[in-house]
Amino acid sequence: MSSTTSRRRLLALVGVVGLSAASGCSNRLSEAAGDDPATLTFHLYGRTSTLRERYVEDLNETRAPWDEEAFAAAVNGTEYTTQYRKPFPTSGPVWAELNGTYYRLDEVVVGEEEVTHPVLRLSEAGRVDDADESTYVERDDLPEVDQRAVQIAYMAARARGNAGGVPWGLVQRGGSVYRDDDAANRSELLADDGPARVAHRDRIWRVEVARETFHEAVYRPDADPVADSETGIEEAIRGRLVGARIDPETLSAAEREVFRRARGEGYTAEHPFPDAVVSVLKRMNERAYIDGNVTKDGGANDYPPRDLLRYGNAYYEYRLDLTEAEEE
Repeated sequence: MSSTTSRRRLLALVGVVGLSAASGCSNRLSEAAGDDPATLTFHLYGRTSTLRERYVEDLNETRAPWDEEAFAAAVNGTEYTTQYRKPFPTSGPVWAELNGTYYRLDEVVVGEEEVTHPVLRLSEAGRVDDADESTYVERDDLPEVDQRAVQIAYMAARARGNAGGVPWGLVQRGGSVYRDDDAANRSELLADDGPARVAHRDRIWRVEVARETFHEAVYRPDADPVADSETGIEEAIRGRLVGARIDPETLSAAEREVFRRARGEGYTAEHPFPDAVVSVLKRMNERAYIDGNVTKDGGANDYPPRDLLRYGNAYYEYRLDLTEAEEE
C-alpha cells in the first residue's frame, strides 16, 4: 500500500469517527434541548401595508427642530454639525423624501467637545408638613425648565438605595443635566442666589448644583440618495428591513392558525414544539429555536435577524419570547 493511499484511508477513517462523534453529540444536545421545559410566545404587531408610509419621514412634521436643517445641509453639501444630540435621533433607519428623491439618513462622528454643564441633584430634607413655607419653593412655582429638572432629579433621588426602576435616558450622573445654555439661563435653581430647597411630592428636597465636565460627540449628518420613485424606495426599505416572506396560501391550516393567534393575543407553545410551530419557525429562518441548544440559543441577540416579516400583503414586526420553567 502506498503512503499516499494509507494517508487517504487514515484521513477517511478519522473523518468517519469524527462525524460519528459529532452525530452522537448532536443527538445528546437535541435530547437535552427536548428535555428542557421551555415556552415560546410568538407575537405579530405593527401591521402596515406599505413600508414607505411608516419609514419615510416627513421632516417638517418631526418634533426635533434640528432634523430639517440637518437634512437640508446634508443634501446641499453644506457644513452642519450637531453636538451630543444625533441629527436624526431615532432607534432605527431613517429615510426622507425631497423633490422626488428618497434619501437614507445617517450621521458620522467627526469630533469631540469638552464642555461644562450644570447638574442638579436632590436629597431628601423632610416632609412639607413639618417645614416652614419660607424655607422652600414649590416645584410648580419654578420656571418650566426647572420643573422638568426637578422631576428628573427627584426620580434619581428616589432610586438611591431602592430597587425601583430609573429612566436612565433622562437621569444622568445621578440627577438632571442642563445641557442647553439658553435653558440654563432661564433657570432659577442654578442662580447664585437660587432656592436652597424645593417641595415636590409632599417632601422637601435639598438642592445641590455642580458644574461638571462632559465629553460630547460632534455629529455630521449624511444623506445618501437611494431611490427616485415610490416603487424604488419600497424595494430599498424591504431589502433592508424585511426577512421572511410568507404566503398564507402555501401554509397548512395549523400553520395559518399559528399566525392568526400571533396577530391577536399571541401564540404560545411548549418545547418540544408542535410540527406546525417548527414549520413556521423554519419559514421565518429562526433555526435557533429549532436546532441545537434551543433554551440557550433561542434568545440570542442576533434573533430576530431582521426587523420585519411579510405575511400575505402586509408587513409585521414580530417578537419571539422563549422562557424556561423555574426549577422547583
